Amino acid sequence: MSAKDLRPETQVTAAGANVSSAPATAEQKPPRLEVLPRDLSAYRRGNTGVDYVHRFDSGRPGPHVLINALTHGNELCGMVAVTGLLDAGVRPLRGTLTLSLANVAAYESFDPERPFDSRQLVHNLNRIWSDAELDGTEDSPELRRARELRPIVAAPDHLLDIHSTSQDVAPFWVYPGHARNGEAALAIGHPSVHLVMPQGLGSGTPLIQFGRFGRADGQGVALVVECGQHFLQATSATAVEVTQRFLAHFGLVPAPAARARAAQRRFELLQTYVIRTPEFRFARPCEGFEAFARGELIATDGATELRAPCDRCTVLMPARAAIVGREGVYLTRPIDEAPET
Repeated sequence: MSAKDLRPETQVTAAGANVSSAPATAEQKPPRLEVLPRDLSAYRRGNTGVDYVHRFDSGRPGPHVLINALTHGNELCGMVAVTGLLDAGVRPLRGTLTLSLANVAAYESFDPERPFDSRQLVHNLNRIWSDAELDGTEDSPELRRARELRPIVAAPDHLLDIHSTSQDVAPFWVYPGHARNGEAALAIGHPSVHLVMPQGLGSGTPLIQFGRFGRADGQGVALVVECGQHFLQATSATAVEVTQRFLAHFGLVPAPAARARAAQRRFELLQTYVIRTPEFRFARPCEGFEAFARGELIATDGATELRAPCDRCTVLMPARAAIVGREGVYLTRPIDEAPET
């Protein structure tokens, strides 16, 4: 699979404004808004004492699995997957199923003229899952929500956190580099692309590194799935499918029909670069999965040059806009192709 195979072409059919900051690349295409937010008020009252969290116990032995959506308010595919399960009345065959809609406050701020702005209100809800942040005195809507969700996230045996990307790239897994995570992602098989974090994310503590999920000697699978571009119907379809396959892997729902298995491709996270100045720019347009030779210029950030630390250095999650303090790009290297099972 080439880098080009991982970057589907985009035909722009609807307009959406950019965030009010300098573009990180020379050209920014407005997104297609095929999926828009829906009213979630019907899901507010769950049965756990925490708003927008629903738990279903089968009464039979088995694992407790959490499906979490809307960690970022503009990542709509997880909302589609979770509300689909709730609307269909899905109940686990064994064990316990918990469904969570995390940052509904940010989601409710969505403006189709500025569709990327509802990612967060103040803090990135996916970078504050350390004890220091959760036990600290700082306050924001995201910190309050994380503290509410803390016992919810501490309870399950396994966790799937559903996300999407700014650019239209192929879906991929993201997970700490513990064997238990890789084994589960490879067994599920779709997506076929993996971002492995041997040393963690490096720019805060994401949900999948919370507590025992982040420890090498811990237990339980914790995966992020990046399902594709935020507002595309295909992205929501991927979220629905991956959620079903994740639950089936742990025996909570019937196994879906088999799909053709693609060769698995893995990338190791080398560095998470955080933007320092509003002048951050890529040396050439980047959407994700572009490869750079050792020493090749990837981006400039004011007087700082960001260069590839190795051959075949592959960029993931390139920022679409230069926002100081947010992540500019993930630098990765390809790991030898994983054997098919």
